[in-house]
Amino acid sequence: MKNKIILISSMLLLLLMGCYEGIDPISQVDPGPDQGAPEVKIQFPAEGTKIQVLEEVTSINIKFEVTDDIEIGSIKVDLDGSEIASYGTSDFKDYRRFFEEFVYDQITTGMHTLTVTGTDLSGKSTSSAVNFEKEAPYTPKYAGEILYMPFDGDYIDLISITRPTVVGNPGFAGESVVGPDAYKGAEGAYLSFPTEQLFGTAGAGPDEFSAVFWMQINNAPDRAGILVIGPPDEDAAADQQNDRTTGFRFFRENGANGNQRFKLNVGRGDGDSWFDGGANADVAPTDLWHHFAFTISSGQASVYVDGEVVSSGSVTGISWDRTTLLSIMSGGPYFNQWNHKSDQSLMDELRLFDRALSQSEIKGIIADETGGGSGYIPKYDGEVFYMSFDGEMKDLVSNTAATVVGTPGFAGEGKQGGDAYAGAADSYLTFPTDGLMGDEFSASFWMKINSDPNRAGILVIGPPTDGATPDKQNNRTSGFRFFREGSETSQIFKLNAGNGTADSWFDGGATATIDPVTDDWVHFAFTISATESVVYINGEIVKQGDFGGIDWTNCDMLSIMSGAPRFTEWNHLSDLSYMDELRLFNKALTQEEVQAIIADEQ
Repeated sequence: MKNKIILISSMLLLLLMGCYEGIDPISQVDPGPDQGAPEVKIQFPAEGTKIQVLEEVTSINIKFEVTDDIEIGSIKVDLDGSEIASYGTSDFKDYRRFFEEFVYDQITTGMHTLTVTGTDLSGKSTSSAVNFEKEAPYTPKYAGEILYMPFDGDYIDLISITRPTVVGNPGFAGESVVGPDAYKGAEGAYLSFPTEQLFGTAGAGPDEFSAVFWMQINNAPDRAGILVIGPPDEDAAADQQNDRTTGFRFFRENGANGNQRFKLNVGRGDGDSWFDGGANADVAPTDLWHHFAFTISSGQASVYVDGEVVSSGSVTGISWDRTTLLSIMSGGPYFNQWNHKSDQSLMDELRLFDRALSQSEIKGIIADETGGGSGYIPKYDGEVFYMSFDGEMKDLVSNTAATVVGTPGFAGEGKQGGDAYAGAADSYLTFPTDGLMGDEFSASFWMKINSDPNRAGILVIGPPTDGATPDKQNNRTSGFRFFREGSETSQIFKLNAGNGTADSWFDGGATATIDPVTDDWVHFAFTISATESVVYINGEIVKQGDFGGIDWTNCDMLSIMSGAPRFTEWNHLSDLSYMDELRLFNKALTQEEVQAIIADEQ
């Protein structure tokens, strides 16, 4: 036994000697001078967070992080000017970084300011503050509203004040249409609610139903379920569920030209009905938000995109038999046979109703949720300006009225809608150019041409000519000028654009000539990119040429239906023609896109 003890002791000695062999002793390193104040990040609540619960006093989960280049000395957390938590050096396991999460349970109704202040050992301090609100309990804003999910950092339904079952790992987008946030889909992720919560009884439901919501479309995957209430198929495998005899399925899949097509399927009990609008229900997957809605009544079902009907037809009502689950942003678990699984798009402002909304009600919701604006959502990728001229001189994208010079009027007819702009002598519209100018630019519009006067400005963004009189303005080194000139029976349409040092002409001659005697509506478009400019008439190229990119120096005004006040020297003044459906874009449209707009507006 004694020999064993001696052997073990020898081995330990050798190991200890080996551990220290070749290793320098620990020495203190000077961290250097304290260069800056601490950095403070409040992770929750975020700026603008809204809390909606039934209780008068509720709790909030506060998350923050403080870092310093040398060492944190102290941290203080204030709510509305009163300290609710503090931390000292004994709390910091990592003296350069401190992350904390704690629950504060005295949040009352109203606005609140949360402030976190970090101070380092040298006395430098930084404060970060966010404003959030505990709103009064939500009451349904619209008649028949039975579910409302704003997705503002929470998945809660504000009507029942309940949270869904969360499957997988969905997230939040960091952007939204309304409020500070929106739902962000993820692979294998979705939300679900029991239908008993919505309708009061499982397997039963209202005679009418509607849903409205916003989406920013991610077309990967290229098909997905969006909203589904359907029955399980007990005889099918879990990944082959597709009983469409009851409930509904709203989903998307590949459409034409890389778009996503939105479709509705409704189960009647004895079979199912399809509402597929074809190309009318196609939406491009871009970073634009689009509004979707569908309604089901005892006689009709309709699908809406941005407030417009894209599919509608007869249905003998909906059956809710054996339906127990609402799925949000996935076809799973009961509509997955055709691979309509999780949608990785963004969703905002989901509302469900136990009645069929009218189109005017849907448009009213859109207007409410876009800040009480026009209710118009850009229809095309890159669209930054749209004037329909239906009884008002207003850009519907920004909801901004034009400055009106002179006495232009309305035509009493239009290419689309009930009206159009009618020009008059010494009359035109202007807008500031904020938000309109970029590296690329396009315009699309219709005209019914009045050749008297025999020349006129149509669209102009140009700089002033310093030192020149108002009737001699003609600085063409920046911006663009689209205009016409010719005779009573022959009007040539031309584009001039400036690159900062000189100007380029795009004059198609006879190819760009229109006989206005025909009294027809004619479509015009022009595009400007970093390499070329193109002029279109009725969707066909009438002039195309190289161009080195547009310069916008001193271009602060858009003139509509006149060259004035920046392009007057050659008498391209007010146009007495009619104009309709004016759209401007911050991109160079392709010919296919120009032709698609024409087809939409026919």
